[in-house]
Amino acid sequence: MSALRAAPLGALCVWLGACAFANPVFAAPALATQPPPDLQAAIRTLWATSPQVQAAEAELRAARERARAAAQPVYNPSLQLDGENADVDRRTVGASLPLDVFGKRKARVREGDAAVRASEAAYALQRRDVARDWLKAWAGVVLIREQRALGEHRLVLMRRFDELAGQRLKVGDISSPERDLAGLALGEALVEQAALATQEAEASGALAALGGAEAALPSLPRSLPSPAAAIVPIEVADRPDILQAQSEQERADAAVNVADRNRRPDPTLSLTGGQVRSGSRTDRVVGISIAMPLPVLNSGRYEVSAARADADAAFASRRAVELRSDAQLRQAQATYAAMRSASEAFRLGRAGAFNERAALLDKLWQAGEISTSDYLVQLKQSLDTALSGIALENQTWQAWFDYLAASGRLNEWVAGDLKDASP
Repeated sequence: MSALRAAPLGALCVWLGACAFANPVFAAPALATQPPPDLQAAIRTLWATSPQVQAAEAELRAARERARAAAQPVYNPSLQLDGENADVDRRTVGASLPLDVFGKRKARVREGDAAVRASEAAYALQRRDVARDWLKAWAGVVLIREQRALGEHRLVLMRRFDELAGQRLKVGDISSPERDLAGLALGEALVEQAALATQEAEASGALAALGGAEAALPSLPRSLPSPAAAIVPIEVADRPDILQAQSEQERADAAVNVADRNRRPDPTLSLTGGQVRSGSRTDRVVGISIAMPLPVLNSGRYEVSAARADADAAFASRRAVELRSDAQLRQAQATYAAMRSASEAFRLGRAGAFNERAALLDKLWQAGEISTSDYLVQLKQSLDTALSGIALENQTWQAWFDYLAASGRLNEWVAGDLKDASP
């Protein structure tokens, strides 16, 4: 019985300590202020190939072209040729040009510039959201793979225990209920491993939907991200979502001015020159005229009222975005602080000392101080704790990316320009 206890199970515990409990996720805590270079390269590639970013970039180009179009003169000149053969022969040529006396061009330029600023903010916001979503999906894939690898070790261990339990039942060292407990533990391990495989497939699918290259994923930093207090959020007015909302409001305000200028008719200046021949007499003629449309059938006031309503809606939307941005920042900061604190405590506490606990359990079992069922339950609990630690690590990184995005520092972190403000 002693040989059966010491040889297979002792070797298994040594292997388990080397493989499962030496997981670097549970190394001593440090700071990961800057991302690894391969991760930076992956994000740059993502930005270059993401359909969402490409669409936002195309919309930005379109807004710039519309702004250039708005800066062009409002009216084009007209050319008119007249000829008449009668008692008096008349040959004249004329040119006319409506005059922008109410500043339509200037109003359109202001609207176009505001639209460009809104598109620039939308482009930056799209890059941020794409990077955040990809980083969260990437961290999920990396960590779920670590969970599945640890689950494979657990499965090997449970199968070995099931085999040992069967052998010990034959020699009378354990009872039938203890043998059944080993079989139930193996069945539970199989079910949980299938669940981990399903989660890995879901995480990989989410990453593939974002355009991530799953074949060569960057490795996750082994150190913890910086504390929440070390990240100073950017000014409220400089956040991409606030910039976009502010620019949209400015564009709507400028559209009111455009509608007001459009309802004011501009005069048309015409200049005519030519000659008139009557009999043997030929005279040169020069004429000038001014035409003014009369806004009596359509004054354009409803267009102005509609533009003012749009401006009011844009103002309300900006206020809603400000409130939502502040709330998201507070929530993301509190969530990340809680997750990081828990993850740091897990790394420093006894919950992470799996190798020592496995060796101690092995000694106690070989000495006969704990039963096989107790050993099985405690070792299974240790493995479950390891899986929970990886899940906690995943939640911490997810919260870190959300906090960087909410604070407006995600792009700086990706670029490696984020400065740690901790003392």
